[in-house]
Parts: sequence; structure tokens; C-alpha cells
Amino acid sequence: MKGGWVYIMTNKHDTTLYVGVTSKLMQRILQHKKGVFPGSFTDQFLCHKLVWFEQYRTIVEAIAMEKRIKHWRRAWKEELIEKSNPQWKDLSDGWYDARDLE
Repeated sequence: MKGGWVYIMTNKHDTTLYVGVTSKLMQRILQHKKGVFPGSFTDQFLCHKLVWFEQYRTIVEAIAMEKRIKHWRRAWKEELIEKSNPQWKDLSDGWYDARDLE
């Protein structure tokens, strides 16, 4: 079985959170940053900053965790982020070069 990733994106002011799941993290984050899906939640709210991610053994486990996190209160999501990323830095910085983001 294919593994999976659960991740949280936010906007530049850290006011909006998006929880997602994917089997190809780097590819999916690049899609968010490039606005590949016009009108999507991350495109509308400019959630282009990756602030948390975690890998799971199977995509089924990842989907289950994504669904749990989506039902959490915002404070719990913030606590999850701050455990590993207290400065809310973009964890994908350095993953792509300028040509990737065109």
C-alpha cells in the first residue's frame, strides 16, 4: 500500500488553516503554491505556506487522521503546529526553485 501525508497550510498572516492529505507531498504543496486549482479553498484564501506535515504508513491512515484533525478546534491545530514549528515558518522553503513556482 502507498503511504500518505497529512499537512496544514496557512496564509501569510496565519489567519486561515487548511488541512489536507496526499500521497505525494512535494507535488501537492507545489500545486497549492502555484494555484493550480482556481477557486479552491487554498487558492481563495491564499494558503501557500506549509506549517505542519506528518507521514503515515498508508494513505488510509493518513485520510483517517486528516478527517480527525479537520474536526479539531483551531486551538488544538495551533498546538499541533507549534510543537514542531513554533515560529510558523514555511516548511517547504527551499523545496522548489523559482522556475518551479512560475
